[in-house]
Amino acid sequence: MIVLNIYLVAVIIYLALMALVGVFFAKKSVKNSDDFMVAGRSLPLFVVMGTLLATFVGSGTVVGGASFIYQYGPFAAIFNLSGGFVGAIILYFIAGKIRKVEIYTVPELLERRFGKAALFISSIIIIFAFVGITAYQFTGGAYVLQLTTGIPLEIGAIIMCVLVIFLTVSGGLFSVAYTDALSAVLIILGFLIGVPFALNAVNGFEGLALSLPEAAKSWNGGLTFPQLLGFFLPLFLLVLGDQNMYQRFSAAKDPNVARKSTIGFLVGNIAVIGLTILLATTSIVLFPNIAPDTAILSLAVEGLPLVIGVLILCAAVAFIITTATSYLLSSSGNIVRDLIQRTSKKPISESKLLWYNRLVVLILGVLAYVLGQFFPSVLAIQMYSYTMYGASLTPAILATVLWKRATKAGILSSMVVGGSATMLWEIGLDRPLDWNSVLFALPLSVLTLIIVSLLTKNKNVTTDLTNNHAS
Repeated sequence: MIVLNIYLVAVIIYLALMALVGVFFAKKSVKNSDDFMVAGRSLPLFVVMGTLLATFVGSGTVVGGASFIYQYGPFAAIFNLSGGFVGAIILYFIAGKIRKVEIYTVPELLERRFGKAALFISSIIIIFAFVGITAYQFTGGAYVLQLTTGIPLEIGAIIMCVLVIFLTVSGGLFSVAYTDALSAVLIILGFLIGVPFALNAVNGFEGLALSLPEAAKSWNGGLTFPQLLGFFLPLFLLVLGDQNMYQRFSAAKDPNVARKSTIGFLVGNIAVIGLTILLATTSIVLFPNIAPDTAILSLAVEGLPLVIGVLILCAAVAFIITTATSYLLSSSGNIVRDLIQRTSKKPISESKLLWYNRLVVLILGVLAYVLGQFFPSVLAIQMYSYTMYGASLTPAILATVLWKRATKAGILSSMVVGGSATMLWEIGLDRPLDWNSVLFALPLSVLTLIIVSLLTKNKNVTTDLTNNHAS
């Protein structure tokens, strides 16, 4: 009981520090919606690198990714989790261009070439996807509270929901970005220190290899290649088209900082993914009968020295919370800027826009909590959310930036087909063959984009993204 109380105190102290950071930036830096959404476009290189990494590595890695590793083994996980690595390489070549455009949201980027219909459809898709991603951050944080205090998951999710909403409402991207940078350092430090202790507990790499179940030693973990591809693609597509990434580029001081930040993100991503695989793999041996979602969290509480476990636990909570605040903030921007502001017949003052942003954050946070109660695991909602975004929007986003022959009809039909196909496969058909919906939705989305664009003429639509609107 005393040990658990120590974990609880450590987590509470860290959460309190994050809350104080939010209050600090709320009073000092957030004066208007530009500060709230893109931190006044002033973030330095180190902060942009940290916030990119922390946004990407949240509950999806610490809980969802660890769950995959625990169930299917380290070699299958290398293929699955490398989606972020491959996506980061491609981001390097487009980050500078995105910073020059100076957007607040991805729908704004689409609108500049394809008009308001593209803006409205993409905004709705992003809201559906990002509320889902926020939801599984609440669930991941609830696992931490359950392990350290015994609080039921439902109550833990409510606590995480309240804290995330507070942090997001208070300081906007300023507080999110700087707490992200701190969390990125903490997670890498905690995992680096924890790995030697975890390996020692299983008698090193040799003992780990001897003790792993045979299925976990195979290259595919018992999954078919289509199933394995179904786990790789959602992560890859999300990184390539993630509105959070694009907003971070827009918040950088200049295009050069935006481009260089992808290098730090790439290196940090490799480090965190590699360390996560090592830690979760040792958990297979040490704790063969735990819930897969808790692979790393259980290791921190029961398999490592107290100080190391506390560090990893705080790092895990840090990434879960900062990822949740990022997606909550991002989706609120879609509603306020892309829906409310664009449909308003009168100009909306900056103070009112800021108030709208904070109100919408509160509403979306509550919706995310409700949605999280309907999915059986973090991994399940993770795949749904990533696919909803990746299959519906990523092809349209990349075509907007890179393909001059893309047309309005092709972009709109691609987004509608991608989103509809995801919902049909996940809900209507209940995931036939146990395949993730990306294997069904992505080909349909891409083919629709290409075929419809080639069959329609791109008249009166500019390809210059620096223009304010499609002409």
